[in-house]
Order: sequence, then structure tokens, then C-alpha cells
Amino acid sequence: MSNPLIAARDSFVAETPERRVVINGRDWGVIRAGDSGPGLVLIPGTLGRADVFWQQIATLRGKARILALSYPSSGGIKEWAADIAGMIAAEGMQGAVVLGSSLGGYLAQYITGHYPRLVGGLVAANTLVTTRGIDQMPPYKFDLETMPIEDLRAGFETGLKTWLDPSNPYADLAGLLLAEVAGRIPEAELRARLQALKHAPDLPKQALERAAVFTVESDDDHLIDPARRKAVRDALNPARAFRFRKASHFAYVVRPVDYTAMLNEILGLTQPGSHWPIGQETVL
Repeated sequence: MSNPLIAARDSFVAETPERRVVINGRDWGVIRAGDSGPGLVLIPGTLGRADVFWQQIATLRGKARILALSYPSSGGIKEWAADIAGMIAAEGMQGAVVLGSSLGGYLAQYITGHYPRLVGGLVAANTLVTTRGIDQMPPYKFDLETMPIEDLRAGFETGLKTWLDPSNPYADLAGLLLAEVAGRIPEAELRARLQALKHAPDLPKQALERAAVFTVESDDDHLIDPARRKAVRDALNPARAFRFRKASHFAYVVRPVDYTAMLNEILGLTQPGSHWPIGQETVL
């Protein structure tokens, strides 16, 4: 049985393939789209490449300048932040809004905290403000350098396969993510992503103005519990907190229309309230 999300993503990739860019000796995957408008940098979580944002890129590429990234196979949060800062400058993307989801959300906060003059905004999506204690949780509590890759991948697969029942609203999402786990994300890159969170440095204090800071969360996020969601809001005190009632940990995949409408409002392409309700906390 075909998976419509995979089919749509693969069609996008055929038209807009990822290119490789070496920064400071690290090999990044990059999708650059759009020639005019506000800048937007998209950083995925552990189980996604640059093209996991295909639905946002395809819709916004005519009115925004987009830089979407896939992680290299070496380095960590500090090194990646420096690399991305260099890419933003090299691509002429100064002043861009940086959106990161999950692992990418932590990295995005590190970037905007250390390079505030280079960026114009932060969207911290389905993420954390501290990784303290994560080394006591699987898979991070294991030796990520020597643990067999089959065992690492099996840890992700066990949970995702429970979503594959056709009655589950996230069945197609699970299929897409399982393909990422199964090898679309190469072994070295997957290990690097896990190591980056396990050994992540503490986040700096945010230096952006409150008006430029936004958060995103989902009520049914199975990875970021309510206490951690609250911690993000409390720490960042965002201008607007966007909340999905149902969107899992991957709102950009399963709620693309609402997610893209959110980005339109954040980028100033539409007025606040054009799609999402007005308010400091806005819920769909």
C-alpha cells in the first residue's frame, strides 16, 4: 500500500534535491529555495532531513527565501551553530527567522542566543530548554558510539510501528519516519544527532527581543511532555505561543496548512489573526 506522504515528499525531492555544502570540514545537506521576501531557516529534528519541511518549502518558496538543512555526520550543537551562522552569512540570509523542531529547536535557541545580530527571529518548536537528565533516558543512556546501529534503529522502530494501524491518524507519518530510521538517515548522521543532544551545552540567555520569539507545541506530543512544554514557554516568554490540539511531534508534516499559515504570520506575509486566533497563546 502506497504512502501519500512519502510519495509527495519524493516528488518534491525529484524537483528540489538536496545539495551538499562543506562548512568547517562538515558535510551539510542544504535545500535553498526562493529568491525574494523574508528569510527562513528550517532545522529538523532527529528523524528528518531538510526535505521533511517539503510542504512548507513548496508553499512559501514564491514569497520567502528559505534555507533548509540536513545535519552532518560529525560535530555537535556548538559546532553546528557556528556552521549555520556561517551559512546564513554566506547565503545572504542575515535577518532570517530560524525555526528548529525538536533537536533543531534546541540548536535554533543556541544559534539565536549566540548570534542574535545575524538573525531576525526564533521559532522554538516541539523542543526543550534543557537536556539535563537526558543521559539517563534511552537511547541516550547507552554508549551511542558503540551500540549496534540495528539496536539504535530498533528503539525508534518499536514505538513507530504501533502507529501503523490504518485507524491511527498518524499511520502515514509513522511510515515516513520508519523510512528515515531504516537508512534514509545514514548511520553516522543518526549517531551524531543523538550524541548532539546527549552532550548538548546549556543554552545561553536569549538576546532577541520578545517580539521576535515564538514557540510551537502539540497537546498530543508523545516526546515533549506538558512540564517540558511549559518550561519552554516560561524560559522564552514568546510573543506568541502556537499550540496544536492534535499534531503529534511532527506538526509540520501532519498539519501543513496550519503550520504554513503560522509561518506566514510570523514572517509578516499575512496579518496576525489571518488564520490562527489572535492572542499570546493561540490554539488550533
